[in-house]
Amino acid sequence: MTETAERMKTKLLGFSLQDRAELAHFLIESLDVGQDPDAEPAWDAELSRRLTDIENGREPGEPAGSVFAELRAKYSS
Repeated sequence: MTETAERMKTKLLGFSLQDRAELAHFLIESLDVGQDPDAEPAWDAELSRRLTDIENGREPGEPAGSVFAELRAKYSS
């Protein structure tokens, strides 16, 4: 990392949590150099398909509590 970036990191740590969150969001968004115009409609179609499968009983799903408990057990080391 450059010296300038290191100085910026030190200075940014003095910002409020809200300001740092907004800056982080901005920086992450700035990394998205190009969007696939077909991505959003494809995700909409996939989510609709999955919802229909759940509603029709083809996919039973798993209770959120179970999923979160599994994740906590896996990553709380």
